[in-house]
Amino acid sequence: MLAFFYASHYNRRVILVLSEINTESSICRRCRISKRGRQDQTSVNKGIRASQVRVVGSDGSQIGIMPIEEALKIAGDETLDLVEVSPDANPPVCKIMDFGKFKYELTKKKQEAKRKQKTTQIKEIKVRPKTDDHDLETKVRHIEKFLSKNDKVKVTLFFRGREVILREQANKVLEKIVTMTEPFAQVEQYPKYEGRVITMLLGPK
Repeated sequence: MLAFFYASHYNRRVILVLSEINTESSICRRCRISKRGRQDQTSVNKGIRASQVRVVGSDGSQIGIMPIEEALKIAGDETLDLVEVSPDANPPVCKIMDFGKFKYELTKKKQEAKRKQKTTQIKEIKVRPKTDDHDLETKVRHIEKFLSKNDKVKVTLFFRGREVILREQANKVLEKIVTMTEPFAQVEQYPKYEGRVITMLLGPK
């Protein structure tokens, strides 16, 4: 009986501890969600809680500090919204604007910024000491296309068999590429020898 009592008591303590852990986890999750919600939320019109606000007109002019009711009336007369743009100021700063249009433009700006944050890629163009001018022109067009997308281009010149003795010819090929790409490219890494390979890195101007 005594052993059973201790076992039951131990089980109750385990259940109680687990219950407390689950409760704390749930509270933490709610706190995180609540914080995210507050950060993403912009107070508009009657959602603004301050009794007094500093109002900026739809044309950017400073209208002044006034009761929230008066600010809402001015916005309403212009068939626009009163948007709290600086809630931490004292008093909070509100601007009269078309909130729907403002949100649309904000979303557009975020999407544009995300596009500009595109990761730069390094593309590769391969040539040989005997690559002729016609092939070089084709490869230069590819280089221009890659650089126009803000990527970088690694030019790799490789030797096959006895071509390794054609170092002077190889250097001329790379010099031609530099000259032909000069209007739109800059050399970020000058030719570097690595065994049977020479590499050079080009970036957009």
